[in-house]
Amino acid sequence: MCNRSLAALIAALAPAAHAADAIKDPAAGWDHLWFEVLVDIWILGIVFALITAFFIIKYRRRDAGEVGRAGKLTAAAAVGWTVIPMFVFMADDFFLAANGWQLWNTYRQPPADRIEIKLESGMYSWDYTYPNGVKTQNVLKVPAGKPVLLRMTSRDTIHSHFIPDFRVKEDSMPGRVTFLWFYPQKPGEHIVTCAEYCGIMHSYMVGKVIVVPEAEFTAWYAQEEKKLAGGGEQTKKAGA
Repeated sequence: MCNRSLAALIAALAPAAHAADAIKDPAAGWDHLWFEVLVDIWILGIVFALITAFFIIKYRRRDAGEVGRAGKLTAAAAVGWTVIPMFVFMADDFFLAANGWQLWNTYRQPPADRIEIKLESGMYSWDYTYPNGVKTQNVLKVPAGKPVLLRMTSRDTIHSHFIPDFRVKEDSMPGRVTFLWFYPQKPGEHIVTCAEYCGIMHSYMVGKVIVVPEAEFTAWYAQEEKKLAGGGEQTKKAGA
């Protein structure tokens, strides 16, 4: 059983050469979209600030007794000065929104070439179960260069599994299976935190994702599976 599951993992970690190129990682897209949002906000802010400054200077009171008079606009002018600027300034916002929807659709279609891990959240820990039955708590070890999908549920209340470095966050809840996926492309450590208030120890519900080279992960995976199999054999002998 150990050899079969290890062989299955090795096969899963050896995709076709073009598979990596086909993976659409939404994390970079979210970063780019956020940059565009900031640029949009700055441009709109500067434009409105300049218009405001122009009106302040042009229509300022020039002597103490001066009383301003508003010019009367026709109905067409009033509608034009309202509708046209609104569409001009909202056009880019609609464009950004459309890009956001497209990114979300990409995120909700995880790559077929992936490793799936079960996650059960609870007060106050993250409990991961690998395909071979190995379990870890608060530490998720994954191979570099392989998309990871978490099938999530909760044993008590609503939690939110948030990995800031990979720009992913998704709720886990009792009686429902949700998922998130991310693409760890190089070795490193990344913090995991709960982004949904879940109780008095909510701030202590932290963990980490450890991304290691593929060979190191495969060795660790096989070693943990042997430990798991050894524990099961000892339990059977004790029961006999």
